[in-house]
Amino acid sequence: MIRKYLLDFASLNKLESKEDKIGNILIIRPASSGYEGRKTIVLQSHMDMVGEKNADYPHNWFADPIIPYISDGYVAAKGTTLGADDGIGIASQLAILVDPALKAGRIECLFTVDEESGMTGAINLQPGFFEGRTLINLDSEDEGIIYIGCAGGIDTGGDMQYRSVSVMEDSIGFRISLTGLRGGHSGDEIHKGFGNSVKIMNTILDKLTGKYGISISSFNGGNLRNAIPREAFAVITAGSTYRKEIIREIERFHADLKGEYSGLEKDLRLMVEETERPLRVMDRESQLKLINALKCCPHGVIAWSEDMEDLVETSTNLASVSFLDNNIIRIVTTQRSSSDSSKHEVAATIEKCLLMADARVFHSDGYPGWKPNLRSEILRITSDSYEKLFGKKPLVRAIHAGLECGLIYEKFLGIDMISIGPTIRGAHTPEEKIKIDTVQMYWDLLIDVIGKIPGAGGGK
Repeated sequence: MIRKYLLDFASLNKLESKEDKIGNILIIRPASSGYEGRKTIVLQSHMDMVGEKNADYPHNWFADPIIPYISDGYVAAKGTTLGADDGIGIASQLAILVDPALKAGRIECLFTVDEESGMTGAINLQPGFFEGRTLINLDSEDEGIIYIGCAGGIDTGGDMQYRSVSVMEDSIGFRISLTGLRGGHSGDEIHKGFGNSVKIMNTILDKLTGKYGISISSFNGGNLRNAIPREAFAVITAGSTYRKEIIREIERFHADLKGEYSGLEKDLRLMVEETERPLRVMDRESQLKLINALKCCPHGVIAWSEDMEDLVETSTNLASVSFLDNNIIRIVTTQRSSSDSSKHEVAATIEKCLLMADARVFHSDGYPGWKPNLRSEILRITSDSYEKLFGKKPLVRAIHAGLECGLIYEKFLGIDMISIGPTIRGAHTPEEKIKIDTVQMYWDLLIDVIGKIPGAGGGK
């Protein structure tokens, strides 16, 4: 368990540590001799990772190790997510905690739990758990960019109860598989136009329902609330006289998809095969309600920021659909926005779509955005360090992804924060990879900034 590892690490290296009730951990490196008057700096990462794998890759997340490899200057993992998000942040903190050459003031390393699935670690942080009021979040994915703001988010979902009926005797079964989509981070990559497997599969099922009167036995797509869904699978039935027509229809649709996503989704695969006929399927009314609700749910960019160039202001991700036990279908979506009112407005739109299917709608508590501060001291220090080290100015941006900084700022008013990291691509997918040369740049910058934290001037 990662929490035990961190606490054992602190004990082994004779460092002060503590754990709160939710599982967040703080490990403290005392100030170097002569640096006691410097401000305390907080370095923050999260302990969890997104566990995604390719459907055809045999991996048990509870027993099997991640298999890393190097390709074209990146480290990636075979068939699964790598865990660089946010393993690189944790690795940085641990290295800094025991670096004998580093001369700096007091350093507090904060490791939060459950960032990926709900940010419950940051939500439950209590005042006084750490002392510093200057914080560097180590959870960004673009070397050369200093992030000073992020979007807030909320999840909206619904549980739909459907009626099932027995399958007609003259029916045959088909299994439809949509795989090979890129997926991606539902905030950072929502604007890139990647295919959404749930949306695409729903379009297929809608066409087949209208043309051939197919019935749906199951429809499952997507796994994670914060990832664009990459795969979807459906089992359907149809009259045996439509066997050839359905296969041809799906082949034509596959060709159309290849054209539509040319250059974006080179590995897209849509396959259909006959399978054992299921015993039960959705009744027609329930099926149409499901299809229409998913058609209604928007996906992608809703609005662009008017304040910062090339920044998505508001978006929504149709994340997953799952057939559960007891004739329940669960639909999960995520909304993000730097505008709190826009976030809730889109969530209300999704709710209306889900109510079309008579779903029991639920919303998460959500999390706030982080408002940029261009007068930030830690921003100035980091910008100056970057220009000195690399001979060019860094970019200063806000990010459409959700960072724990918004929640931390809400609880520790006045805290001065930035977020940095090396270049990571394909986060939340098995394509996740980290660019090796940017890790060194990120490390050099972090060490330089820590060494330049000024005196406290009477405060922390």
